[in-house]
Amino acid sequence: MSSMAIGWIVFACVFGGALLGMLLRSVLPEHHLTQDSKDVVKLGMGLIATMAALVLGLLIASAKSAFDIQNNEFKQAAANIVLLDRALAHYGPETQAGRDQLRRAVAFRLAVTWPEDASTPARLDTPETTPRVETIEAGIRELSPKTDGQRWVQSRALQIVGDLQQTRWLLIGGAADSIPMPFLVVLVFWITVIFASFGLFAPPNGTVVSVLFVCALSIAASIVLIVEMGRPFEGILKISSAPLRYTLSHLGQ
Repeated sequence: MSSMAIGWIVFACVFGGALLGMLLRSVLPEHHLTQDSKDVVKLGMGLIATMAALVLGLLIASAKSAFDIQNNEFKQAAANIVLLDRALAHYGPETQAGRDQLRRAVAFRLAVTWPEDASTPARLDTPETTPRVETIEAGIRELSPKTDGQRWVQSRALQIVGDLQQTRWLLIGGAADSIPMPFLVVLVFWITVIFASFGLFAPPNGTVVSVLFVCALSIAASIVLIVEMGRPFEGILKISSAPLRYTLSHLGQ
């Protein structure tokens, strides 16, 4: 489900809870709305509001942390690709075929992860990429260095390829939705109950309805941001392709 769809569902639940509270206000007997009743409801809602604030803060921090980790790993991978290309260039002309394969692999990764056609879904887990990387690694292993410098470059290139493969699998494994859905469901339920209590004791006028509308919209927007950060390679808020495009422009030089 898209983040915008989740956001609209959250908004409907939260604002609907406020409207339901206003409806209950009109049908409940008067003795249910005494000051003592209001005090008890406020205490209970204060407890739920505290838990909701803690969970919301936890989800935001978790989503932001996961997004930053993925972003940093991607930037590091882009830098390692340039280092690998330069290492192969310093080895000698024997590595030209491997450098060409590396450039094609980067171009393919750009095309499938950030397609030019917006209607085409992004693909991060591409099985065809694994043989390409392993072919590049095999080509480096098959080199026959003649000097100490070439032996060092070969060892360095193999290390970089290993780091790239590790980073690739980390990115694929971490690209799944990192936000636990039960957390979101419980959080939305708590906030809906809180808004229902607002509507229960609020006077049903345009100003109150407008304020509750804006508050519900703000809550839904925060949930959309959480879901977006939990999906770093898709949606509105996603990792930029600029580092990899910069890398591609410098390969083969």
